[in-house]
Amino acid sequence: MPPFTVLHVCMGNICRSPMAERLLTLAVEQRLARLPVGAGAAGSDAAPDAAPDAAPDAAALVHSHSAGTGGWHAGEEMNPPAARQVRARGGDPAGFAARKLLSEHIDAADLVLTATSDQQEYVVALRPDAAARTFVLGEFGRLLPAVDPKRLPDGEVTPDAVYARGEAVVAAADAARRGALPLPADDLDDPWGRGDQTFTRVADEIEETVVPLARLLLPEPRP
Repeated sequence: MPPFTVLHVCMGNICRSPMAERLLTLAVEQRLARLPVGAGAAGSDAAPDAAPDAAPDAAALVHSHSAGTGGWHAGEEMNPPAARQVRARGGDPAGFAARKLLSEHIDAADLVLTATSDQQEYVVALRPDAAARTFVLGEFGRLLPAVDPKRLPDGEVTPDAVYARGEAVVAAADAARRGALPLPADDLDDPWGRGDQTFTRVADEIEETVVPLARLLLPEPRP
């Protein structure tokens, strides 16, 4: 159950998926900061001594993490140009350590976003039952405009409400793709060794998906 858990997958887990992990975290934090104070009344999940209008911490709402299909970089920090992109946009790459994708990571994820269609196939081969919640990141971003916010559950800023909205977003995106395969343009280029200009472009493409996702998970309060 809560928090809504998003697993990002690339090949080595030092460039694309770490950027996606931390940029989604940043998007959720920034979105939460923009919401009116008291938008997510404390509710039953709040600590007993929480202020009446206190909203949960971003980490209690959305858990964003990542892994790679290969384990040869396990334990390494984020690739320096990837970390620079995260910092330049206001995020924090500290504490990151690469790891190899395991079946249990997929089992625990409510949404799996891969850098490429090859990695999507890898995930689904490991866990066929994850097919409906596994997307290429660019594919998911392309499908998000088809999700009608008015058909999503209530937008209260609580772990349970965000979790319910997240599940509904994933189901709506899966319905919108109608079983179609991802497009070649949905893949994120591998920026490793290609310089800051390529890393900037890839980070921009990641934000084109994770920022709208954060908006859907944390909408403005309804009148």
